[in-house]
Amino acid sequence: MKILVINCGSSTIKFQLIDVENNDEVIAKGRCDMVGYKESNIIYNNVRDGFKMNEDRPMPTHKEGMEVLLNTLMDKEHGVIESIDEIYAIGHRVVHGGEKFNTSVLVTEEVVNEIDA
Repeated sequence: MKILVINCGSSTIKFQLIDVENNDEVIAKGRCDMVGYKESNIIYNNVRDGFKMNEDRPMPTHKEGMEVLLNTLMDKEHGVIESIDEIYAIGHRVVHGGEKFNTSVLVTEEVVNEIDA
């Protein structure tokens, strides 16, 4: 079971892919930088085989940034998963949880509404 943990900022997507069934091993990590700019790139580290990459990729929006991230994780040569179906859950860091959300929670419509408020 693998969990993708992301932290999206205004122009970045930081990520780690964790193998929960293998002592919470981080198997890949990195970040998409300059999302929304012409100079966007992905920094990727396949922790299992030691492969590292820093490559320019167009990412005009966070949607394209997530596509680049997922395609990199599924890359035939240096990816760590064969299919997106291997990702059991996605966690996202929310900075402004306020007093109501000071621990991890499942994101529901109520949680989104509270954060929006």
